[in-house]
Amino acid sequence: MSDRVLMTGNDAVGEGALRAGCDCYYGYPITPQNELTAYMAKHMREQGRVFIQAESELAAINLVFGSAAAGKRAMTTSSSPGISLKQEGISYLAAAELPSVIVNVQRGGPGLGDITPAQSDYFQATKGGGHGDYHQIVLAPNSVQETHDLTVLAFELADKYRTPVMLLTDGRIGQMMEPLILHEGAPPPVPAKGWAVDGAKGRKPNIIRSLYLVEGDLEKLNIKLQAKYKEICAAEVRFEESDVDDCDVLLVAYGTSARIAGGVAEATRKKGMKTGLLRPITLWPFPYDRIAQIAEKAKKVMVVEMSSGQMVEDVRLAVEGRIPVSFYGRMGGAVPTVSEVTEECVKLFERN
Repeated sequence: MSDRVLMTGNDAVGEGALRAGCDCYYGYPITPQNELTAYMAKHMREQGRVFIQAESELAAINLVFGSAAAGKRAMTTSSSPGISLKQEGISYLAAAELPSVIVNVQRGGPGLGDITPAQSDYFQATKGGGHGDYHQIVLAPNSVQETHDLTVLAFELADKYRTPVMLLTDGRIGQMMEPLILHEGAPPPVPAKGWAVDGAKGRKPNIIRSLYLVEGDLEKLNIKLQAKYKEICAAEVRFEESDVDDCDVLLVAYGTSARIAGGVAEATRKKGMKTGLLRPITLWPFPYDRIAQIAEKAKKVMVVEMSSGQMVEDVRLAVEGRIPVSFYGRMGGAVPTVSEVTEECVKLFERN
């Protein structure tokens, strides 16, 4: 059985976390994700789970570390400047191989910027915003339904690979309201966590750390992590595509920009253009191989982002110079319109 409700993207993230069996939530207020913290404040306590409004973003991410180390499903959410403050803690989580979920409802920047939606945290999310050679899985929803579904998936992937997972959404998706199907039933069983520091009666103590001072030990950890990342890249790439088999122009966009690009693809097809769309759902691992395959047949690629151009660099890496890659973006919380992107797409199509 399932229920169909009307819900905002922020609330849908919270409901997804509840249905995924989130044990502990730690947050700190920042717009445009405050509704999510409020949702968790109400419902986590109703269900006898842990909710703490921490004294800072630094406290919140370190509370996640402690709860994850004890084997609990732990989560924190914030928006761009708040996520910046959590970066050291995320690096620690990756090094200690602690499953955890971090949600970034992006806002305009740099600095405090404003509270309007943006996609300018792509580099921070996908290239390792903290220090050291690490990655985190990054999931990018483009609807209220996906914010819910991908939150559930985030907890599953975090436990499967013992890694932090980030849900990268934005203020538009977080604030908008859409129909949502809530699936009933208990969440999948949480895998056994024999590594957790949850009491050592009858066994040897477990040790969770990110400090390695014996020569060679840290390199061994890094080799282990890189092997895990290769496994993730082989198994967890996700994307959605339409009309790409015979397209002349391939549009690539994620999140809110992908919704806009979908309208552009529809408008340009009505003008007689062969336009396709690929939407990465995992920003890391990125669908390099699929974009490369399409680039063997397409003539041009256009990347649409609410930034100065960040994901476009990964698209260019995928294309490897086979065909031209152009970019259209808006910055500082400005959201492109279907009409303005369509105009640029037509110009690109007509250009020799």
